[in-house]
Amino acid sequence: MCAAGLAVFVIGILAAKNDIAQARGLDKIVALANLCYAVPLAVFGALHLFGPQFVKDLVPRYMPGRMFWVYFVGCALIAASLSIATKIGVRWSGLLVGIMMFMFVAMLYLPGGLRQIHAHIPWTRARFTWTIVCRESSFGGAGWLLAAMAKNGWRGKARSTLITVGRIAIALATIFFGIQHFLHPLGLPGVPLEREMPAWVPGRALIDYVTGAALLIAGASILLNRKTRTVAACVGGWILLTILVIYIPVMIGALSDPNIGVEIEGINYFADTLLFAGVILAAASAATQSNVVVRDSVPKK
Repeated sequence: MCAAGLAVFVIGILAAKNDIAQARGLDKIVALANLCYAVPLAVFGALHLFGPQFVKDLVPRYMPGRMFWVYFVGCALIAASLSIATKIGVRWSGLLVGIMMFMFVAMLYLPGGLRQIHAHIPWTRARFTWTIVCRESSFGGAGWLLAAMAKNGWRGKARSTLITVGRIAIALATIFFGIQHFLHPLGLPGVPLEREMPAWVPGRALIDYVTGAALLIAGASILLNRKTRTVAACVGGWILLTILVIYIPVMIGALSDPNIGVEIEGINYFADTLLFAGVILAAASAATQSNVVVRDSVPKK
């Protein structure tokens, strides 16, 4: 998993170096959107290929050939990560990754959340399922934004539909995450899952409150399409900072554990949050698409 992530990181940096060099100010952070989105896909793809026992139970029992789907999804994630990192064929890879993520929501996580509501499961337990519903939806929305923004990407009504659906999915997830940070202010920042911040992190509650406020502002900005590029770039930069100072040390600590389950959990938390950073930065990139559409519509002499 680490080797796959590092390989795609190097490929993505080489592919994005010109965009990063030419960007100014916050746009340098926005230029990292494809990289932040692609690296975790490679990590998760490697898990499907080399640790299928950890994901096979997620495949619905009514589907024949369950192990086939584990390997198929792994190959698809690796292929998509290379496409998005190199910005080759993102029109299709972003679209298909988005469809796959939305299918995960419809087939795996949303039914589980609805069953928990029907069974009157306490919200303290059910919130993690709904966090995953929102997380996967935001991943799918970002894939569609990348497909819409890609060079030689979708045009006309298809582009506007992808951008609208993607922006709404990301905004709702971001607002939900922001609220959860205020309700549970000791969790790891970014995607509010079960694990709490290590005790060595100073000001844990303050970090979560700041992250929660930033996510609420970003969600409203993305939903209303107001100052989205600036706000989302700042929030994406903040999430990347938490990855550097919190998630990487947490992952290194997990990798030193002899239990492979602990190691995979540490890598997954890092990759989840990096992917969510890519989601926010994809929303920042999409904020300029209205101007692009206008320029494309001007007749050329």
